[in-house]
Parts: sequence; C-alpha cells; structure tokens
Amino acid sequence: MLELKNLAKSFGGFTAVDRVSLSVPDGAFLVLLGPSGCGKTTLLRMLAGLEMPTGGQIVFDGQTVSDGDRNWAVDPARRNSGLVFQSYALWPHMTVRGNVDWPLKVAGMEAAARRGRVDEVLAMLDIAGLADRYPNEISGGQQQRVAIARTIAPKPGVLLFDEPLSNLDAKLRVEMRTELMRLHRATGATAVYVTHDQIEAMTMATHVAVVNHGRIEQFGPPQDLIDNPATAFVATFVGTPPNNIVPVVQEGSGARMHGRPMPVTPPAAECLAMFRADSLRLSPVEGADTLPMELVELSSIAGRFMATALDGDLRLTAVLDSAPMARVGDRVHVSLPGRPAAWFQRSGERIL
Repeated sequence: MLELKNLAKSFGGFTAVDRVSLSVPDGAFLVLLGPSGCGKTTLLRMLAGLEMPTGGQIVFDGQTVSDGDRNWAVDPARRNSGLVFQSYALWPHMTVRGNVDWPLKVAGMEAAARRGRVDEVLAMLDIAGLADRYPNEISGGQQQRVAIARTIAPKPGVLLFDEPLSNLDAKLRVEMRTELMRLHRATGATAVYVTHDQIEAMTMATHVAVVNHGRIEQFGPPQDLIDNPATAFVATFVGTPPNNIVPVVQEGSGARMHGRPMPVTPPAAECLAMFRADSLRLSPVEGADTLPMELVELSSIAGRFMATALDGDLRLTAVLDSAPMARVGDRVHVSLPGRPAAWFQRSGERIL
C-alpha cells in the first residue's frame, strides 16, 4: 500500500532524509520513531505532499505520488491522504461541525451526504455533543478529536499523524492512544504516525521504523526491535527501560569495561556490550564482575524496582525484584552478567 524508494531530502548542504526505503501493506500502522531532528517529520511532510523530495519516489497503492528524481509530485489534495497536525489547526471561526464539514464541502459532496458523514464521524469520536461549539470552547483533548474527525471524514486511504498527542497530559495521552488504535481498526486506513515516544510506538504500531540522522536504523515489527536490536542506537532508544551499553576494550584473554578488568571475552579489540536491565544486579560488595557507581534514581514500577546508577558518562539501569538496601546518593556495585545479550561495533552496528 505504501512504499518509499530511496527517498531523500536535502536543505542546501544539509541532508534531512538520506535514501530511505521501506514498504508496508494496506491497513498497516507504521510508526516513524526517533529523537528530535532525526528527519521523521520531514518524511511525513513528503508523504503529505508538503515537501518535494530531492531524490527517490513515494508510492501509494501502486501509484507514484512523488518523484524526487524527476522533480514531480501529485497535488496533496489528490493523494487520498489526510494529515493530523500536532497543533490541531482548527478553524477558530467555525463550529466543530463546520470544521469537520469543510473538507467534504471542498470535495464537492452534497449537503445531505455531508450531514450524514459528519454525524457519523462525530459519533465515532464521541464528540457529537460538541457539534455546535467553537474550538476555544472545548478542551485540548476535544480539539484533537475534532482534528482527527476532520481528517477521517473524507475517508482517506492513508492517515498521517504528526505527533498528535504531544500537547496532551499523560492520562489523556493514554486514553487517546486507545482511541486512535480503535479508529485505525474501524477505518481500515493505512496509518503513518510520527513520534519520539517509544511507548507510543511499541503499543500502537504494526511496523516501526527507527530513524536517526535521516536514516532508518531498523525497520520491523515492534517486538523484533526489542528482541533483536540491529544497532546500539536502537538498543538504547527502544524498550522500557532501554538496554544498557558498555564500551569494552580487549586486554589479553579478558577485557576492560569502563576502565576495570572484567571476565568477558569480546569479539573485537574495541566494541560495545549490551546488557538488558533485568540482567543487572546491585551488590553490597565489590566483585570481579561489578562496577562501582552512584545510585541516582530509584522507582517502583509494576511491583518491581528500577534503579539507575551513574559514573562519569556511563549510566546503567537495573530492574530488580525487590528494593535495594541502598538509597539515592549511595555508592553501589553494579553486577554485570558474564555474557552480554549482544555485541556491537564501536560505530554501532551489531556483531553478535
């Protein structure tokens, strides 16, 4: 349904999107996940037709809608897609009904059919009671529902979401995630959702593309990214809590981690070792497999305890079955397992 072929976008000498290729089937929920400035919003704007690619193609349902190599694109209004902005972008002088009705009117739908469709989507998003109110008379969460209703009213084949929940409080974000997933199932549209929040990505997506510096570090089902991170960046960006990465330098038959000798056998002279948070322990005494660190955070999550320790630029997080005896600010000894869950090159690519 949706395919990107060597898609690129440059602004002067800066490359925002660097030859991205991927494809998802009809009805997929694709999440573009990455930190601020990684290129994910630029990707979305090219999908929407708001930016012209400088290279590569975008294909919707077998039809090329943008071709950067030929500097040609289909008009945004003719792409059978709808975009939900982060800022809602509602018409302040129109009622809720008027905002949802407007794209249908522009499309030339007859008045009676428009009324029926507007009533349908307002009911679908549980905002029928707000039909005669203006945007400044409703809450931010309600405004977001109106923006979504306006987008789905013309029944687009592709729904595009630009961090639509970032302006909502934590409780409302959770509720709206559920609503968006229900809406996706109800419409059957292919969705592309931009976020920096990996919890949103892991809970909502059928496919995730982790974007960094304009490139896709890894693409696949959410669980694959957690179970088998392809790069050190993915390992530390995906997961709750994320994985721990420790630099390793080979030394004789052993190795040094963070300046201390450790009983591990690295696959290269210099590399990175990945340890999952639930494999780390806090020891009351120093040992051959421990790193001395300062306990800087301690919290209870779902009946377990998450402890974070810091030493210089190394930050490690452990998930523990019981609360440690140490308090925040204490010196602790973080015990590492003898076999890392994965090895990466210093540049980030996975070795084992």
